[in-house]
Amino acid sequence: MFKAVVKTIILLGILFVMLYVGMNNTHAIDFHFPIAGTTAKTPIHASAALVYFGVFAVGVLAGTVLTVGGGGGGRKSSGGKDK
Repeated sequence: MFKAVVKTIILLGILFVMLYVGMNNTHAIDFHFPIAGTTAKTPIHASAALVYFGVFAVGVLAGTVLTVGGGGGGRKSSGGKDK
């Protein structure tokens, strides 16, 4: 239970930083990400906070997939005897 409380406090801290960044970066920016291909010609014109949140959300989703995903890619035991 202690781990869950610590993780919740850390998550709330990260969410506070996101809120703080969003409150102080309300101006619009041009977001260029040439590797994606589509933003090389026409950049995304959006609020800096919205772009920050989008990049953060993609990172969280990727981390979740890498941590939880896989679905049994580990070694399987045969029970000890070969027939």
